[in-house]
Amino acid sequence: MLRTPTGGAPKKGAAGTAGSAGQLVSIGTVLNLLRDEFPEVTISKIRFLEAEGLVEPRRTPSGYRKFSTGDVERLARILRLQRDHYLPLKVIREQLDALDRGEQVRIPAPAAHGESVEGAARGGGSGEAGGEPPAAARVGRAELIAAAEVDEAQLAEWESYGPSGTRTGSSRRSPAAVSTPRRWPWPA
Repeated sequence: MLRTPTGGAPKKGAAGTAGSAGQLVSIGTVLNLLRDEFPEVTISKIRFLEAEGLVEPRRTPSGYRKFSTGDVERLARILRLQRDHYLPLKVIREQLDALDRGEQVRIPAPAAHGESVEGAARGGGSGEAGGEPPAAARVGRAELIAAAEVDEAQLAEWESYGPSGTRTGSSRRSPAAVSTPRRWPWPA
């Protein structure tokens, strides 16, 4: 991820990236370093994240921000948590604080694009340790039938027993509804 930005010559003895030991870089360089993975990031977004207390770059005597390698990595983590997990800044701040204290942080992984409903329901693919399904997965009736490996009549019978994770008038099902029939002890 960290590379020498195009344009300008590096200073003598410096590699020109935040990856160099102890080297500090400007906000413009940070922007260039993050742009490949986060094309939507702007200088004002970086300033906003600083104002929110999520990153604390050093300041020169004249007030310019200087970012360390750790600052750049922290910004990338924040941007990934926002983009990939849709986490609010409050939750991201709590997780970063826990990491700073040396605690283990568990982030629920959303289903990867192209991952089957069956893989998501059983915690395969992008699921975290523990094999829990992603919290945001929703499936339709046809997907539920395929994932539960039942026919339409069997699903209709199960639905007659009570709630199956649907809202009134909705054809979408929660992740629990996909695996619930498999846990019920009724004979097939």
